[in-house]
Amino acid sequence: MMKTVVIGDIHGGFRALKQVLETVTLPKGTQYIFVGDYVDGWSESAEVVSYLIDFSKKNDCIFIRGNHDELLYKYLKFGEKNPMWLSQGGESSVESYSKISEEEKQKHLQFFENLVNYHIDSQNRLFLHAGFTNQHGPQSEYYPNMVYWDRTLWEMVCAIDSSISEEDDKYPKRLKLFKEIYIGHTPVTRVGFDKPANFANVWNVDTGAAFKGKISMLDVDSMEIWQSEPVYKLYPEEKGRN
Repeated sequence: MMKTVVIGDIHGGFRALKQVLETVTLPKGTQYIFVGDYVDGWSESAEVVSYLIDFSKKNDCIFIRGNHDELLYKYLKFGEKNPMWLSQGGESSVESYSKISEEEKQKHLQFFENLVNYHIDSQNRLFLHAGFTNQHGPQSEYYPNMVYWDRTLWEMVCAIDSSISEEDDKYPKRLKLFKEIYIGHTPVTRVGFDKPANFANVWNVDTGAAFKGKISMLDVDSMEIWQSEPVYKLYPEEKGRN
């Protein structure tokens, strides 16, 4: 059976991303699902995207759109400089992208345009950046960008009473739609974890790479976890989003 691994938020941490992907030997044919936020935070956002473009030429990859990826795309394509974005990691990406050629920039724009909002595999496992609010699933969201901004799914499962049965009328309908749900977006470090965390059938693989945490990769069948060093230790002269 094909091995599937999911990789959490990267936030410009190119050195840590290489650590995770190049120090682990996985079988040929492994599928890599990246849950977004490739950029904004550490100084090597453009290097991350160039690396992922090359990595995808030799590996089976699915790249999901994160909110930071969309904000950077709007800057690169239309010149939009959202002040909140700039203050939350965007400045690092503006600086990183000032160093690449126009030809490389066009390749990166194509990468961002080809990102998918979510992926559902053959085992009914959902992969997306943030969450969804519609009780019929992400494909039914009235505002499609909710899937890379929502935090209510994660907040809900963090607070859910684990004694409630799935057959109970009070059990969240959203959770019944999929066998498992894999997300990033909200660092699990905020609720006291340093590895991918699981509540109900939701796994969060954002282990705080933009701040003091690591980049994590999770095997969705065996639940084996691989991690980089804390990303900030690889960028000792930088603050990231701290």
